[in-house]
Amino acid sequence: MSNNQPRWCNSSEHSFYTSRRNFLQVGALGTLGLTLGDVLKANAYEAAPSKEGKAKNVINIYLPGGMAHQESFDPKMYAPIEYRGPLGTVKTKIEGTHFSELMKETAKIADKITVVRSMTHGEAAHERGTHNMMTGVRPSPALEYPSFGSVVSHELGPRNNLPPYVAIPSVTANGGTGYLGSAYSPFSLGADPASAGFKVRDLVLPGSVDDKRFATRRSMREAVDAHFSAIEKTDALEGMDTFYQRAYSLISSEKAREAFDIEKENAKLRDEYGRNTAGQRMLLARRLVESGVRFVSMTYGGWDHHDNIKRAMENQMPNFDQAFARLIRDLDERGMLDNTLVFVTSEFGRTPKINATAGRDHWPKVFSIVMAGGGVKRGYIHGSSDATGAEPDQDPLSVSDYSATIYSLIGIDPEKRLMSPGSRPQAIVIDGHVQKDLLA
Repeated sequence: MSNNQPRWCNSSEHSFYTSRRNFLQVGALGTLGLTLGDVLKANAYEAAPSKEGKAKNVINIYLPGGMAHQESFDPKMYAPIEYRGPLGTVKTKIEGTHFSELMKETAKIADKITVVRSMTHGEAAHERGTHNMMTGVRPSPALEYPSFGSVVSHELGPRNNLPPYVAIPSVTANGGTGYLGSAYSPFSLGADPASAGFKVRDLVLPGSVDDKRFATRRSMREAVDAHFSAIEKTDALEGMDTFYQRAYSLISSEKAREAFDIEKENAKLRDEYGRNTAGQRMLLARRLVESGVRFVSMTYGGWDHHDNIKRAMENQMPNFDQAFARLIRDLDERGMLDNTLVFVTSEFGRTPKINATAGRDHWPKVFSIVMAGGGVKRGYIHGSSDATGAEPDQDPLSVSDYSATIYSLIGIDPEKRLMSPGSRPQAIVIDGHVQKDLLA
């Protein structure tokens, strides 16, 4: 059986399903029929009985490349200059805690977040480090593991007629479905919300299809579905029809489409987030979870700073700082922070010592991540690195324990097993334990 084929379909049913799907398309919405319709359909047949936890919504902010902990959340202000690096520090709302001088806005909301300064794993390659942080599992040559978002999609399914898992602007490495199959892929925007004339792929009717024509084609599709269902008389096909209706309704529902329309946001608020990539991506992420999307994954920047780390951080960090601080305040002001888990991650940190080209190299032994809301403590620093930022000094946090904690907050049992190809149960967390010190 193909990894992309729902378990309830045998080969003949799958062949019938494919030909029927292709019998009628709605212009460019043929793409949507291959993605969102499949997602909604499979969620209905395969969703397990997991229930929402404290974190009813999740925003995963991923900083690809490996952000330096020393130039962000764990500056080494008393270390020799070759370890301390070129940036100064700023005091935060947490007594005795400093962040990088480029994080003045985040310093002001430090009392609303948890900073983990002792994240650790052993993977110094980008691909393997990304796998760790996007799936919560160490990479294996025998199996491709699903991302956090795909597991949430599988376990909890859609809400408010919206995709359960959305990627801004597109799915990152290891942000996909792994052994769960394509039905639980993220709905990728296909464009940057900071770009002029931003439109979400598949949510806009093509120029040749107006609302009247769309309604007509939808009616034609219903007629085709009824015809084939009468022939086949199977419960599976009747269920499948229900979830193609959901895919169509995402297009036809003004409320659903508005969830993706960042132009509906107040202009002043857009300015406060920042009219740039970081600001508009984080604002759209908030808008989506507020509307009903369960898990939003967004990426920002490139943090592989082997050369001139001072200039590189000055180019990227201020926009992140402004947007992240405004996101946390915005969620809090709306009463959403307590039930929205936000976590900021990167594949690893950077070397303790500045290199010959004024940068830092890959370093997975210790680095920083940030968590906020959704059942996590406010104003808390978990663990520490040593004096030069080389090793965990107190309370190291492993990938497995991090993963178990994330799932427990969402309401998914960390000891749960899902079925991989060949009907073999696979643990979603391997040897992990919930870190109760992180919990509110």
